Amino acid sequence: MRSTADPAVNLAAASELIREAAAGGAQFIATPEMTGLLQRKPKLFWELVKTEKDEPQIDAFGALANELGITLLIGSLAIKTGEGRAANRSYLFGPDGDLLATYDKMHMFDVTVSRKETWRESAIYDAGKLPAPVDSPAGKIGLSICYDVRFAELYRFYARQTVQIITVPAAFTVPTGQAHWHVLLRARAIETGAFIIAPAQGGAHEDGRTTFGHSLIINPWGEIVAELGHDKPGVLIADIDLSEVAVARAKIPAWSQVPNV
Repeated sequence: MRSTADPAVNLAAASELIREAAAGGAQFIATPEMTGLLQRKPKLFWELVKTEKDEPQIDAFGALANELGITLLIGSLAIKTGEGRAANRSYLFGPDGDLLATYDKMHMFDVTVSRKETWRESAIYDAGKLPAPVDSPAGKIGLSICYDVRFAELYRFYARQTVQIITVPAAFTVPTGQAHWHVLLRARAIETGAFIIAPAQGGAHEDGRTTFGHSLIINPWGEIVAELGHDKPGVLIADIDLSEVAVARAKIPAWSQVPNV
């Protein structure tokens, strides 16, 4: 996706892409981080962000999952949790439209990429406290978001919970994406023996940021199965065989051999 500063526009764009993927035979569909709103300017952000109770996109995406009969991960929505505070929250819906799980991003992107590019997510967002391994019709899924990918202990936990798929919806910056996106995601697949599904924001956004794109699907051996190799909105579809997870973990059980220290 290339989400805008208008939630209504983003809902329509995401819904169109989800319908396209479902028409192509996809049974599990995932969207990027900040599907519902990308707005880095605080004043404008707080004018638009809503509490979970008042956020219409949650019901809309649940209804869409039900209509299409799909398991649907909305990579994240910005959710107001208190005065001047928000959560970066994933929503996983089942084919009946019921909400199976939520996950709040655990690691805040507080970095200085360059003299011109500094990010302080913790100024607005509160970090999540719990991982979210979820049994779903699409398999056992471990939820994560973007910057989480740099923290291997979260993924080791998911491997020990025997998840088969780990989702990494993201809005990676271009410099960090060029340097680390493919390497980190392949590493997480290799060390966990799980499929990695990483839908990404891509291109120049209304709020002034530019994101890297390159949505990826990676198998448990660390091989890229499919890639949307540009920063334009689109749909990436691949067939995956969850039996590959057990095969990879039997060959190299590294995920189970790390001592507790």
